[in-house]
Amino acid sequence: MKTKYISLVLIALAASSCKKSFIDLSPKASYTDVNYYQTEAQFKQAVTAAYAPLRDLLVNDFYFTEMRSDNTFYQSALSNRGTAYVYRENISDFKDGATNSYTAAEWQYLYQLISRANIVTSRLKQAPGISAASINVYDGQAKFLRAFAYFKLVRLFGGVPIFVNEVTTPNDAFLPRSSADDVYKQIIADATDAINELVSPAKFPQTGEATKGSATVLLADVYVTLKRWADAEALLNTLPAMGYGLNADYAAAFSPSNKNSKESLFEVQYLDGTATGTTPNVLTTYFLPRSTNTSLLTGIPINNSGMAGLNTPTPDLIGTYEANDKRLDASVGITEGTYNASDLFTFSAVKSAPGYTAPPTGKVAIPYIKKYLHAPLAAINGSGDNFPVYRYAEALLLLAEAQNEQGKSPLTALNAVRTRAGLPATALTNQTAMRNTILHERRVELAFENKRWHDLVRTGTAISTLNPFGTKIKSQFSYLPADGRIVTDFRLLFPLPAAEIGLNTLLTQNPGY
Repeated sequence: MKTKYISLVLIALAASSCKKSFIDLSPKASYTDVNYYQTEAQFKQAVTAAYAPLRDLLVNDFYFTEMRSDNTFYQSALSNRGTAYVYRENISDFKDGATNSYTAAEWQYLYQLISRANIVTSRLKQAPGISAASINVYDGQAKFLRAFAYFKLVRLFGGVPIFVNEVTTPNDAFLPRSSADDVYKQIIADATDAINELVSPAKFPQTGEATKGSATVLLADVYVTLKRWADAEALLNTLPAMGYGLNADYAAAFSPSNKNSKESLFEVQYLDGTATGTTPNVLTTYFLPRSTNTSLLTGIPINNSGMAGLNTPTPDLIGTYEANDKRLDASVGITEGTYNASDLFTFSAVKSAPGYTAPPTGKVAIPYIKKYLHAPLAAINGSGDNFPVYRYAEALLLLAEAQNEQGKSPLTALNAVRTRAGLPATALTNQTAMRNTILHERRVELAFENKRWHDLVRTGTAISTLNPFGTKIKSQFSYLPADGRIVTDFRLLFPLPAAEIGLNTLLTQNPGY
């Protein structure tokens, strides 16, 4: 009986299939990867989606680029030894390993960025109805994003697998590591294409999309990292003609009311609020002490006790600002208060960092990142502060570095940054002294913009700078582990995530891990 029933069903299905397709794998009323990527509007949406992983990346990246350096560290959370707390601290303390979930997340977000960019570049080749001008815009943005992601990956991990096409089969997903040299070749090719395909900003404020200027400064940054000084200088000298320049006020570069200004070469976009489609910046409260009520700083009561006390400015960084440097007050604030047994902070006062000496008896003073805090916040889920990736001030400092390394005078570019900060122009002529001055200027100008670790590694000063710093900061804060902040050669690269090696047997681990 059961066999007879099955036979009848099969006959009915066969009869039905004679009239129409029984199962339409590509329904006319819905989009699939088969019928999408056909119109300019669809490609614009695909490119917009390619930018989205940048926000996920930023939630993670400061562990690797600021807290790993002498710029920032973390507040005590010894009352909570959950895995997430320990993993975050381990990165800062140079005790991290291949199973650290934050390292895995950094890898994942960067390859997600690459994957979405690859979909755009691959599908554009199959879309004959798209105008040549639009192809340039979409392909250029996608290649800028891909170059940015690979530039981040190669500096953090060394050689990595290179994907430049959409992954469509399982076999496509498993590649061995390419050499760092080959990764840089791909970055240079993508950034060069992006420069050629993208245009300069039509007006300021900009739209927030990557432009010719974005790709230009990215490639110049790559050339500086590779010590191709003349190539970097030539690119950076093209930026003024595109309309870029310094804002009159340093703090204006970070103001939510001045997004995508003439100083912005590329920034990650945020929109505060709770309505559908908003994308608030959670970092604003991550960088404050952990508390059940942050209203003294944020203007509205926010409980950030689950995720905060991170990226705290170090005394070493604060002490390196010169007297009368306007950038200190714009970048760092001081809050006074008390911690309870659960390491939660109660705010009692807010003070300016310049000239600050000590808290009153019974209180502690905690520095916090002020650069991305503009109270009152509109909602408890984050701010509307964009995050700068490249600013014209950095382009000037890259130019100064490239000129100095060629034996040319970098004073015009360097002093433009210094005088904007309220400092006297320098007249240094010694190349070695100037090299140190430029690195210092990068530290204070670009503080908390995820640059410091990369600067220390590429200039060969990470170990000589961070080991003495580690000894010093451990003597200042007793909760920091005695066996932490010890930097050896293998620690200049991060481990490939163990889960990735488990999935892809073609991958090999970095030495030391």
